[in-house]
Amino acid sequence: QVQLVESGGGLVQPGGSLRVSCAASGSSFSTVVMGWYRQAPGKQRELVAVITRGSNANYADSVKGRFTISRDDAKNTVYLQMNNLKPEDTAVYYCTARGSLTSRISYWGQGTQVTVSS
Repeated sequence: QVQLVESGGGLVQPGGSLRVSCAASGSSFSTVVMGWYRQAPGKQRELVAVITRGSNANYADSVKGRFTISRDDAKNTVYLQMNNLKPEDTAVYYCTARGSLTSRISYWGQGTQVTVSS
């Protein structure tokens, strides 16, 4: 059993920055790979970034160079630092966890709203 709780969402102006966090509790075997997905109204859910235990990371092309995913395994927490935010980044951001890169996503957080608007 794993629980994921996101925090840090909010309203930010275009060009601004925001950091969202995800606190995980439960089995460490199910949190080898952590990720962030997002979903905007009327759009499909998309992968934003993923990170393995050991901090190997990958990003969607739309956020490369602007977003940074990181994790602190001692605190069982993953972060998504979002810089140079654009209106198209507006979405609900979800934290995810799975046991390996080849596993299905086993756990989802409740989501945190990020709104980029002037």
